[in-house]
Amino acid sequence: MSLFATYQNRVCRGETVTRELAQHDLSGNLCRCTGYRPILDAAQRMGGLPRVAVDDNDLLLKLRQINKISQKKAPADSGDGRYFLPQSLPELLQTRASQPRAQIVAGCTDVGLWVNKLHMDFEQVIDVTQVADLRRVERYPQHIAIGAATSLHDAFDALVRVRPQLKAFTHRFAGLPVRNSGTLGGNVVNGSPIGDSMPLLIALRASLVLMRWEGDRNGQGGQAVHRELKVEDFYTGYRKNVLRGDEVLAWIKVPLPAPGEFVRAYKISKRFEDDISAVCLVLNFTLDKDSVRSASIGVGGVAATPVRAIRTEAACAHAARDKGTFDQIRQALMAEFNPISDMRASSAYRRQVLGNLVERFWLESEGGTGLNLESPELLAETPDEVAP
Repeated sequence: MSLFATYQNRVCRGETVTRELAQHDLSGNLCRCTGYRPILDAAQRMGGLPRVAVDDNDLLLKLRQINKISQKKAPADSGDGRYFLPQSLPELLQTRASQPRAQIVAGCTDVGLWVNKLHMDFEQVIDVTQVADLRRVERYPQHIAIGAATSLHDAFDALVRVRPQLKAFTHRFAGLPVRNSGTLGGNVVNGSPIGDSMPLLIALRASLVLMRWEGDRNGQGGQAVHRELKVEDFYTGYRKNVLRGDEVLAWIKVPLPAPGEFVRAYKISKRFEDDISAVCLVLNFTLDKDSVRSASIGVGGVAATPVRAIRTEAACAHAARDKGTFDQIRQALMAEFNPISDMRASSAYRRQVLGNLVERFWLESEGGTGLNLESPELLAETPDEVAP
């Protein structure tokens, strides 16, 4: 549905189309001809157009019919030994054990480009979209568990429910179509050094659950086994990781907020919307009135993999909560990495940005406002955050 059809429907329901709403719904769309201002102006003028009756029930029925057709189950085996569509987690693990070289797909926001841009061809493909266990988000007393095939939209929604201050950051991840199609597990396994979800997960101290089938692969015996490791320990080099040929990423486990936690996530890119990060920095500090008790820092765009700023974290622990400490943290973070220069930013620029973002983090932790481009209403504080 087009942007204007969407707004026509809103107007018919008596809703007001604000500029903020138009900016949100336009996110992820690029306009290289007219620019955004006239589009946003036109969207706001929709309220002055004659109303047209819309039968919501009929529209919903048609959408459900389309969805029912698209969700019709395909056979688990295409018959030519190339395409597999497992219906359960045990079936997926057994398929993976027998097809260790197969390409696993879900949203195909990356793999689709490999095919139509790089002309890659895969001998076998395992589609995980029918494995219900991998599309669930579960909450436990100490953490939330996000299935690897959960869409980025649903995964981010789960994270924002427990940490509302992440809302603006998650909205800047690609655009609405990509967030609705791509999966959190796919983004993690793809392992791009400029992927935004990994620095966030690293700073939140998330861990990955990898699973495989041990024993008989025909379902007559054997069992599923798993291992768990921190996100930063998953990567071994540029787009390389520790995943075995017979393993799949099953779950991403993210701890719930702790008392005194103060988290901010920053994405720096040439365009505000729908652009790849030059630098992504997520800082997760545990603060009290007088001291920094601990810190967890995830960084993207400064190395061959998403990384954790281990040396900088060590400089933070049990330090005084004052400007001098954060100046030391700023210098430590700028010195910890040796980023490359490329089309998005120079090495010197990336280092300077890291330092500037630490300064911004310090000001925000002390109650500073108006330090960002995001809408203030998207930066709601969590109850557990330390008051200035």
